[in-house]
Amino acid sequence: MGWQKQGWLVCASFLGFLASVQSIRRDELFPFGPSARDQLLEAGNDQTHQLELSQPVLFYDGTFDSIFINSNGFVATAEPTSEATYLGKMPAKFGMIAALQGDLDTNDGVGKVYFREDSSPDVLRRAAEHINRAFPEDDEVDPTHAVVITWADVATHEPHTRGDGAPKKRNTFQLVLASLETASYAIVLYARDGIQFTSTPAGDTNAVMHAGFSKGLVRGFLLSRQGPYYRTTTDEEETVRALAEETNSGQRGVWVYEIGTSPYFTNVAPGEVTDLPTEAPAQASGGHEDADARRPVYTDGQVEYPPYQVEAEPIEVHPVQYQPHQPENPEVVVVDDTDINVDVFSYNLGTCANNRNKCSQFADCRDYSSGYCCHCRPGFYGNGIQCVAEGKPQRMNGKVHGKVFVGNSPSPVEFSSNDLHSYVVVNDGRSYVAISDIPYTVGPSLQPLTALGGVIGWAFALEQPGFRNGFSIIGGEFTRQAEVTFVPGNEKLTIRQEFKGIDEHDHLAVSTTLEGRVPEVPPGSTVQIDPYSEIYQYSNNLITSSSTRDYVVSLPDGSTDTRTYQWRQTITFQSCQHGEAMRDIKPTQMLSVDQVFAMYDANNELIRFAMSNKIGDVNGGEPVENPCFTGRHGCDTNAVCRPGEGTQFTCQCAAGFNGDGRTCYDIDECRENPQICGPNAICNNQPGTFRCECEDGYQFGGDGQTCVEVNRPVDPCEEGTHTCDIPERAQCSYTGGSSYICSCLPGFIGDGRVCEDIDECQPGRCHQDAVCINTQGSFTCQCRPGYYGDGFSCSSERTKTQCETHRDSLLGVTEFGPRGPRPPVGQYIPTCDENGAYNPMQCHDSTGHCWCVDRNGQEIPGTRSGPGSRPMCIENGGVPPPVGPRPRPDVDALPPGTHLLFAQSGRIEHVPLEGYDMKKDGAKAVLHLPEKVIIGVAYDCVEKMVYWTEITSPSISRANIQGGDPTAVIKSDLGSPEGIAIDHLGRTMFWTDSVKDRIEVASLDGSQRRVIVDTDLVNPRAIITDPANGNLYWADWNRDAPKIETSYMDGSNRRVLVKDDLGLPNGLTYDSQSSLLCWADAGTHKMECMNPGRGDRSKVLEGIQYPFGITSFGKNIYYTDWRRDAVVAVDRYAGRESDEFQPQKRTKLYGIATAYSQCPSGQNYCAVNNGGCTHLCLATPTGRSCKCPDNAVGCVE
Repeated sequence: MGWQKQGWLVCASFLGFLASVQSIRRDELFPFGPSARDQLLEAGNDQTHQLELSQPVLFYDGTFDSIFINSNGFVATAEPTSEATYLGKMPAKFGMIAALQGDLDTNDGVGKVYFREDSSPDVLRRAAEHINRAFPEDDEVDPTHAVVITWADVATHEPHTRGDGAPKKRNTFQLVLASLETASYAIVLYARDGIQFTSTPAGDTNAVMHAGFSKGLVRGFLLSRQGPYYRTTTDEEETVRALAEETNSGQRGVWVYEIGTSPYFTNVAPGEVTDLPTEAPAQASGGHEDADARRPVYTDGQVEYPPYQVEAEPIEVHPVQYQPHQPENPEVVVVDDTDINVDVFSYNLGTCANNRNKCSQFADCRDYSSGYCCHCRPGFYGNGIQCVAEGKPQRMNGKVHGKVFVGNSPSPVEFSSNDLHSYVVVNDGRSYVAISDIPYTVGPSLQPLTALGGVIGWAFALEQPGFRNGFSIIGGEFTRQAEVTFVPGNEKLTIRQEFKGIDEHDHLAVSTTLEGRVPEVPPGSTVQIDPYSEIYQYSNNLITSSSTRDYVVSLPDGSTDTRTYQWRQTITFQSCQHGEAMRDIKPTQMLSVDQVFAMYDANNELIRFAMSNKIGDVNGGEPVENPCFTGRHGCDTNAVCRPGEGTQFTCQCAAGFNGDGRTCYDIDECRENPQICGPNAICNNQPGTFRCECEDGYQFGGDGQTCVEVNRPVDPCEEGTHTCDIPERAQCSYTGGSSYICSCLPGFIGDGRVCEDIDECQPGRCHQDAVCINTQGSFTCQCRPGYYGDGFSCSSERTKTQCETHRDSLLGVTEFGPRGPRPPVGQYIPTCDENGAYNPMQCHDSTGHCWCVDRNGQEIPGTRSGPGSRPMCIENGGVPPPVGPRPRPDVDALPPGTHLLFAQSGRIEHVPLEGYDMKKDGAKAVLHLPEKVIIGVAYDCVEKMVYWTEITSPSISRANIQGGDPTAVIKSDLGSPEGIAIDHLGRTMFWTDSVKDRIEVASLDGSQRRVIVDTDLVNPRAIITDPANGNLYWADWNRDAPKIETSYMDGSNRRVLVKDDLGLPNGLTYDSQSSLLCWADAGTHKMECMNPGRGDRSKVLEGIQYPFGITSFGKNIYYTDWRRDAVVAVDRYAGRESDEFQPQKRTKLYGIATAYSQCPSGQNYCAVNNGGCTHLCLATPTGRSCKCPDNAVGCVE
C-alpha cells in the first residue's frame, strides 16, 4: 500500500472514530413523526395497536404477518396480556421485543408513539449500514422491508400522583425491524439524553425498565413452559443508563440483534462490535476468536454464557488520541511506552491556537516543540485541564453501585445509586466521607474500609515542602481500582472508582462500584484504625500503591479482635507528555494518615469516615514545625496558609474570596461585573467562583464560551404564527415539526381557524321564570324580577342565607316604629351584601369599631380597629358562582419573556414586560378559577410554575405557565393561607396562615411540611425569600403592633427588623441585586425600603392609597391597589409612579409576583443534592440545616 493511500485510510478511520464515539443525537434517529408520514398510537397507558405487515417479520423460529405495538416500550407478536402480568416480571409470557419496556404513559399530550412500515431506499440503506457494521465477519445484508417504531418523550405512568403538569423526566428511543426473505434484525437506538429515567412504578414498588427479547410460553405435550429469552439489561439501573453510552454495533447508543432466521434458528445473536473506536485495533494474534464463542446458550429458558478464558499474558494496548472538536484537521498519535500497560489517552500534537479551550478557565496554554500543555495559573493548582483555587475546601459527590457479600452469606447486599458525599478542608488535610442508605446487614462490616473515601484524602492531602498531592499532579479525571484481601479468611473486595472531573457546581464527580466479599463485623461493634502510611509510586500515566493495615474490632461483649487486610491500588490518568510537569514529580511519595475515624450510624443507615492526610517524603524527612505544614494555623477554611521563616506564616484568602485570611467572604463576580459572561448568557455566582450558562434558546459555541442561538423547530402555537382563531375561541395544539392542529373551544363551532359562537339559549335551557342570556362561548340564566334562584330553578320566595337569618333574628326582637324595625341602642346588627353573604367588614354603629369576619361571620382576631379607622378585609368568596359552562381551569401558555402575575377573585392574570414597561395590550387571564378567592401568588423560575393560595376552600395550588391543569398540593390543616414564597434553589415553598398564626415550609410538591414559626404572630400575610443568602422575611399587620421580621430559612435567628411607624404593612419584596427589602403600607400610605444587613431605612414614595401586593424587577416596584383596582409601577430611583394598568375586570387585586424569563443568579447550600439532607434542606447565610417534617417517623435531624 502506498504512503498516500495509507494516510488517506488513517484520516478516514479517524473521522469514523469521531462519528461513532459520541452517542447519537435525536436528529440522527431514523426519521419519525408527521413529516415521516407516521401513524400515531392512541394516547394513554397500556395502549396497543395491531399493525398488518406487507412482508412478515421473523422472530425466533416463527413468522409473523402482523405485530402489536404497545405504548409501554415494546412490540409483541401476539395480543399482549394486561400490563400487570409482565411489569417487573420479565421475561414475558408472550412474544416480546422490548426496546425499553416499563409502565409508560402518553396521556399528557407530550409523549407520543409513532410507527410505520417503510421500504424507502434511504431507510433500508441506513438499516443495512447498522447491521453490517454490527456483524463485520458475516456476509453483508440488504434488507427489503422495515418497520420503524419511535417512543418520543414518553413519561412514566403515575396513577397516584397529582398530575399537575410539572416538568417530567422523559425517554426517547426507537426500534427498527429490518427484514429480508431469510432473516430479521432488530435495531434499537437510544438518543443522547434520551434515557432520563430507568425505572417505573409496578404496584407498590418501582421496577427497573427492561430491554431484550422473549419468545414467550412454549407449548409442550402436557404443559407450557417459558421459552428462550435474551436480556440486554439486568435488574441494575446502571445497565439501563448504559444503553445510551455503550453499544454492540460500533456506534454508541445503537444496538443490533439478529432475532429470526429461516429455515433454521438457534438463538438471538447480538452485534459483535462492543468496543468504541477510540483505540487502535489489537494486533493479530494468529487467528480470530470464534464469533459465537460468547453468544448466550439457552437451557430451559435460562441464559448461560461460556466462561471467559484468562489470558496468560497481559494484552498489549496502544492508546490513541483524537480531537473531537477539530475533525477537519485530524491527527492520530500512537504512544509507545514499554513501561506502562494501561489504556489511557495522551495529549495530541497540536498548538494552543486550536486547543486553548481544552484548558481550564484558570489555566494558560503553552506550546512546546512536540505539542501543547495546560498549566494552572498562580493561586490555582491541578493538571491544567482541571484547576481549583488554592486553600478552597473541596467537595466530592457521586453514587455507589455493586454487590457485596458479608461473611458466609450466600446472597449479596446490593448497592444501587447510594449517595456518596465527601468534604475536604484542604489547608489542614482533613477529609470527611459519608455514604447513605447502607443497610444494617453490611454497614458494620464496611467500617474498616476507610479506603472507600481515602483517595480524596490523597487527592487533596496537606502538602509537605517539595511534595504535591494527587489533584495537583493529575487533576480530577482518573480511574482508580483497588483490591482488598482480608486475612486469614482470604475474602476479596474490588473497589473501582471513575473520577469524572469537576462538575458545574465545582464538585468532584465520582462513580464507585464495589464487588466481592468482606468478613463480618457484628452489629453494635466499633472499629478502630491506627495511623498508617502508604507509599505511592509515580510513573507515566500510572500510580500504584500497596500496604498492609491492621484494625481493631471492639465487639458488643467488650472483647476485642485485631484483624488485617492487604491493600493494592492502581490509578490511571491522562497527562501531558510535552512539558516538564511530570518529570518534576518525585517517583515516590508517602501519604501519612492519622486521626482516623469510622462509624456506622444504624438509625440513619449512614457510614461515615474522617481522616487527616499529609503527603511527603518516604523517609519522613526533617521534622516540620511550620503551622502551614502541620495544619495547626487557624486560617479560614477558604484560605491558603503561606509559610514564612521558622514558624512564621500568613493566611491568604483563596481566589474568589475577600478578607484577612482569618475570615474570608465570597466575592460575587456576577454582581461586580454583570457582563462577565457576555451576551445571551446568565452568570451564576458560586462560592469562590461563578458559572456562565446560556439563556433558553442558546448554547455554547465551538469556543465553549460564546452563547449562540440554537436552531430548533419553531412551535407556531408558541410563536403566535399559527392560523387558528383567537385564543378566546380556539386552541392551537403543536404536533411536531411545523405542524399544529386548530380546534374550537367548548361553546364554539367551526374548523378551528374560524369558530362561531353557539347560541345555547334554546327553549327549556333555563327555568320558565328566567331569562337566558347568550354570551361568547357560554350562556347565563337569570331569574326574572321578583323571582329568586340560580336561573335553572326560580321561586317567588327566596331562602334566607346565614347572614340574613342572623340579621333578621336580631331585628325580630326589636321594637317597631313607623319606619320599620329599629334595634335598641347598643345592639350590633350584621350587614349582608346583595347576595346575602356577610360583608367582609362588619361595624358596630354605636361604638364605631370595625373588624373583619370570615364567611361564617366569625371575627378574625387582630383585625378590630378603633373609631374612624377601617381594616382591610378580604372578600370571603360569597359571590354566587356563574351559571352555565365555566371557563376551562387550565393555563393559557405565556409567551417568552418576563411577566407580572397578579390575582383577582377567580383568576390569575398576567402583564408582559418590555424592559420595565408594562405591555398592557398583551395582558390577559392566565388561569380561570371560578368561585375561588386567590390571595398570594408566587413563581418558580426553574419549573415555570405559578403557585397560589386561596381561602374559599383553603388550599395551596400550582400550575405550569407553559400550559397545564391546576393541581392542589396542600389541602389539609390550613386556616387562611395568604402569603406564599418560593426558594427556587432549595426547591421549597413557605407560606403564612393568618388563622393558624404560623409560618410553614414544605417541598414544592406539598410533602415534608414543617412549621417553622408559630409564636408571637397575629396577622401574618406577606412573606418573601432571599434564597442566595438563606434569609426569610415576613410582615404581620397586627393592628396593635404591626412589624416586619426576618429569620434564617429554618426559622432560627428570628428578629424584628421594623416595628416603628408602621400601619398595615401588606406587601414585601426583596431585590437581590440591590439587597433591598421594600414594603408597601396601607396604613401609613408609604412605600419604603431598607438594607436588612445595615438597617438603613429610606422612603420611596408617599401618598399611595391601599396597596396589597408588591413585587420588584430592576429599577421598578409594582404593586396592586384596592382603591384603584390597578397594578401600579413605581420608579424607585426617581421616587414616582411611572405607569398604571387597570384590568378589564374591575375588582380587587391581591397578590402579585414577577415571572422571570431566567432565574436570578446565585446559589445556596441546598441547591445541589439537597445539601446532603435526607428530608428538608433549609438554607442559612453560612450553610444549611437538615430538618425533619412534622410528625416524620424515623427521621433524625
